[in-house]
Amino acid sequence: MQTAILVIDVQQGLCEGPDAAHDCPGTIERINAVTHRARVAGVPVFFVQHESSAGYLEYGSPEWQLATGLQVQAGDRRIRKTTPDSFLRTGLHEALQALGVKDLVVCGMHTEFCVDTTTRKALALGYPVVLVADAHTSSGNAAISAQQVIAHHNATLTNISSFGPRVTAVAHSEVYFEV
Repeated sequence: MQTAILVIDVQQGLCEGPDAAHDCPGTIERINAVTHRARVAGVPVFFVQHESSAGYLEYGSPEWQLATGLQVQAGDRRIRKTTPDSFLRTGLHEALQALGVKDLVVCGMHTEFCVDTTTRKALALGYPVVLVADAHTSSGNAAISAQQVIAHHNATLTNISSFGPRVTAVAHSEVYFEV
């Protein structure tokens, strides 16, 4: 089975300032560990970047750039998106199909928006998903903390069975790829 990894919205504007996501440095470190193992095994790495047409996260702006510390290689692929769904109006599904990808590893930001929506869409498209349980993050909200958002999604997404394919939540240290 061919696997690909999606690193969703790990962008500078989401990692700095008063609304920065929880534990960005640690999350980036864990993502780097997983993407390193993926590249060693020849697994394609996709960096998905959210963008707006003006203002915050505008294409090309400093906030839109991939986050400082995130390790990106020349062979990694980039996907630009404008909604929480990394598949909607992007070439992601077609790129995965062209590579023969059958399952996905997902990590990134924000857990309750783009990670959740992309994971659910992946299931609907037939991709089983490994959610890197400690390599997705959130800023939290007025009702619950970032840590609660993360824990909630690790529990909730793994309980979805109606699509057929399933989500498995796995710590970054336990995500390995066949060489």
